[in-house]
Amino acid sequence: MSAVSVATDLRLARLSLNQRTCAEWTLREAIDGCVSAGLSSLGVWREPVADVGLETARRWVEESGLRVSSVCRGGFLTMPEGSARQESLDSNRAAIEETATLGAPTLVLVPGGLPEGDRDIDAARGRFLDGVATLVPDAEAAGVVLAIEPMHPIFAADRGVVSTLEQALDMAEQFPASAVGVVVDTFHLWWEPGVEQQIARAGDRIASYQISDWITPLPPDALLSRGMVGDGHIDFEAFTRWVARTGYAGDVEVEIFNADVWATPGAEVVATMSERYLERVQPWLG
Repeated sequence: MSAVSVATDLRLARLSLNQRTCAEWTLREAIDGCVSAGLSSLGVWREPVADVGLETARRWVEESGLRVSSVCRGGFLTMPEGSARQESLDSNRAAIEETATLGAPTLVLVPGGLPEGDRDIDAARGRFLDGVATLVPDAEAAGVVLAIEPMHPIFAADRGVVSTLEQALDMAEQFPASAVGVVVDTFHLWWEPGVEQQIARAGDRIASYQISDWITPLPPDALLSRGMVGDGHIDFEAFTRWVARTGYAGDVEVEIFNADVWATPGAEVVATMSERYLERVQPWLG
């Protein structure tokens, strides 16, 4: 697909580049890369925003005409009471304000793993839920949705004690949908038994639809095991149909953690992800 056809293809209107997919790009480069590729939105990470300053980031986004589809990341709320937990809550409150300033609807919450030496995963989940409850008033005041991201069980110990969409929804449904939703991420959820029914249950609580593929063999660092759409085992047609049936009308973020992808020139990565999106996702968005 040529650069001209990508730049003028209206079917890309809902495709968003999550910054980690082109991890070597600065925020400025990511914004320019999205504009050059004809994309309309960008999922930003807090660290690149902090590198240039929030006000500069806001201005650049506004001048580019892009939407910010989501901000990554908040969460990591599984530690017990003490200074570390308070610091995490303060960081999440700052993230909520950053999300609102950037005009993004969603702050992604990565739950967090087990504190060092802790083996009580149920208690850790409870502390994460308590943290969400503490942050809901801040989110409501800012008009930001806290999106709980369930993560594949291989990350339960160090990153995400919430492993299924069912668990995430059990938590989210304790709060207004305007304040707490869920992330539907193909990489994390494709394996979940009954996930079709859980996506239907999620309905308007789907705050973000993120896509990448499950590739094998897994690399030594499982965190870097996400593949380009179409390179692995996930049925994107089925998954996208399920999400579309809920009425989800938001952006579709490509979020890939993969050393080979990161070593590829960003413009090439964006061109490939756009082609794969048009082939394997967009036709079934409805």
